[in-house]
Amino acid sequence: MLDDALQAEQASRQGFARRLAEFLGSRAGRGLVIAVPYLWLAVFFLLPFVIVFAISLSEAAIARPPFKLLEDLGYGLYQVTVNFGNYLFLLTDSLYAVAYLNSVKIAAISTVIALLIGYPMAYGIARSGPAWRNVLLLLIILPFWTSFLLRVYAWIGILRDNGLINNLLLGLGVIDQPLPLLYNDFSVYIGIVYSYLPFMVLPLYANLERLDPSLLEASADLGCRPWKTFLTVTLPLSLPGIVAGCLLVFIPAVGEFVIPALLGGPDTLMIGRVLWNEFFSNRDWPVASAVAIAMLVLLVVPIMIFQRYQMKQGERA
Repeated sequence: MLDDALQAEQASRQGFARRLAEFLGSRAGRGLVIAVPYLWLAVFFLLPFVIVFAISLSEAAIARPPFKLLEDLGYGLYQVTVNFGNYLFLLTDSLYAVAYLNSVKIAAISTVIALLIGYPMAYGIARSGPAWRNVLLLLIILPFWTSFLLRVYAWIGILRDNGLINNLLLGLGVIDQPLPLLYNDFSVYIGIVYSYLPFMVLPLYANLERLDPSLLEASADLGCRPWKTFLTVTLPLSLPGIVAGCLLVFIPAVGEFVIPALLGGPDTLMIGRVLWNEFFSNRDWPVASAVAIAMLVLLVVPIMIFQRYQMKQGERA
């Protein structure tokens, strides 16, 4: 009896698996599989974007929510009011242009510093033995196991006047008074590079780890020096990893809010901080939404450049 029940259950499972495979192989099944990611993008990307874009075209109002998109004409009739003045306001007020440019400058410099630090790290991990490689990769992702906010707060304790670095330098007699390491652009650079360094190292490692070692051996056999082999073989072949890592660092760094708010000074003006002030301090949701849309457009350009670069690489391959 027990064997018969087990055989019947196994036959039922095999029949279900066969019917599921047939459904997924059919036209309706393939359409359902394709529709899932599109539905995800529509709900979690397109719909919030449409809402923010609609608010950016509304007028500020003393109400809940603090904007007016529909005007009540009475008798159950409403009129949609479209206001492009929020975008014009961004062009006329130099505060936003300065914030955008300063954000791009800080993000670009941080990306270059992260590349200069991350490339040797990724190269060393890719050339290490299998046993050490896993340990080193674990150390790279280990900071993600703790809160991002706590990690940024930890730098306050390290960089402040009576922090670890100043106390060490004072104790060694290198300096006579504490260095101003906190609440300026320097501390923002340190916070961004530290926080986003794994996003630079991991794509570079994935690229360098797949590099064919026979190319390096052939270069050495032909009498090429190591530094020339690096410049002519390793570096060009690792460009896809460099581009991917730079975009993964640059894009979130442009809109960063937490690090400038905690480590930056009053002169550290970034667009993420301006956005927060417009939303929560000024409660000007239409202008804040216009700032967010403008920032999104600013970030879409490097993404499109990266996709075009990838398409060209795919065509060459």
